[in-house]
Amino acid sequence: MSQEVSVYTLSMLIGFDGSRAFVEKRTGTEEYSYQLLKHLAKIDTKNTYIVYLRPGNRDCFPRRNVGIAMTSSRGAEATWRSLDWPSNFNFKIINHPLLWTQVGLSIQTFKDNLDVLFVPSHTIPLIRKPGLKTVMTVHDLGAEYLPTFHQLKQQLYLGFITKFQLKTATKLIAVSKSTKNDLVQKVGVATSKIDVVYEGINTEDYKPLPPDKNDQILKKFGLEDQKFFLFVGTIQPRKNLERLIRAFSLYCHSERSEESLTNVSHNKTDIKSEILRSAQNDKSYKLVLAGGKGWLSDEIYELPKKLGIEDHVEFLGYIGNDEKIGLIQSAEGFVYPSLFEGFGIPILESFALKCPVLTSNTSSMPEVANGAAVLVDPYDVESIAEGLSILSEDSKRNFFKRQGLEQLKNFSWEKCAKETLKVLESV
Repeated sequence: MSQEVSVYTLSMLIGFDGSRAFVEKRTGTEEYSYQLLKHLAKIDTKNTYIVYLRPGNRDCFPRRNVGIAMTSSRGAEATWRSLDWPSNFNFKIINHPLLWTQVGLSIQTFKDNLDVLFVPSHTIPLIRKPGLKTVMTVHDLGAEYLPTFHQLKQQLYLGFITKFQLKTATKLIAVSKSTKNDLVQKVGVATSKIDVVYEGINTEDYKPLPPDKNDQILKKFGLEDQKFFLFVGTIQPRKNLERLIRAFSLYCHSERSEESLTNVSHNKTDIKSEILRSAQNDKSYKLVLAGGKGWLSDEIYELPKKLGIEDHVEFLGYIGNDEKIGLIQSAEGFVYPSLFEGFGIPILESFALKCPVLTSNTSSMPEVANGAAVLVDPYDVESIAEGLSILSEDSKRNFFKRQGLEQLKNFSWEKCAKETLKVLESV
């Protein structure tokens, strides 16, 4: 490890919950876990790591054909090193498919002489070796702010167990200042216990696709020669997609019903007129929603037909990484009016691909965008529609493209790993 990363002289044995890092389809927390682990391996040559995995993780473990050499195997666990990872990184499978964290990982804290256990999400073992230092990452408190958008078991788990874990962990890493403020105000965690470490992005992973490959992707989805706004993420209420669809309907002037065009307050008349003037020339736009089906999503899928705009709204389902890159680089704008986010990686992905962004003026999103995106009130359909109108203007799009590239310079996984390592070594 380089001198700039650590001022400590003694090496540590760090336990890392890698159960989310090695999965077939990485989103949010999974991508964070994988990228952080990968970049810790690049910068830290001093400390030793035990990366704990579930049985199914090994199937997704990237390795060369000769990449795994077993060093021990016994009963409920198996430990190995991989030739694809530095020698100070060891991997251990814990064979407890049920209650993996609260039973399997808990047992390992007594077996392994760890100095610190790091969990890149909100669940650490309630029972663990006395005196063990623990660090956990908190991505958001969405269940606290939007309980109706989380299943009951999530509300109960996040409401009771997570709060207990937050208060008993040695240190917390918040992925944004917004999340840190939520921890202080909603949970009562001492501000001195929380360090803010922003997530990162590998800009090399977000290079525009060659024209021929991108054309194939657009053709696959029937979007060649088509203007479109793009959303990528799980199709669920928390992402505010019903209001987005209604706003898109208003923008396209397709929804002329009383529901959308009446009940407009007097001071919004000019906004509505501007939206509708822009829409006269933009009926060719489509709204493209890409992502897997989430909880309570049926009404979202049914809404375009109810509004009479089913020909202008496309649901693509889960898409691969190349498909995501191709769609983002081709979109007129990336639309992300989520009701609540702890960070907002999709904003940075769009910045990297020079795609202007519309996002919400709530929670962490203004912090991540920092003036480089169109900010809207996510609870106001007309505000979102006005934002779409702004994204349809060439001069505005070019401005936000430039601002996005500048803002992107503040985020990298290497920086995230260095700052996380400082936290781990400070406990």
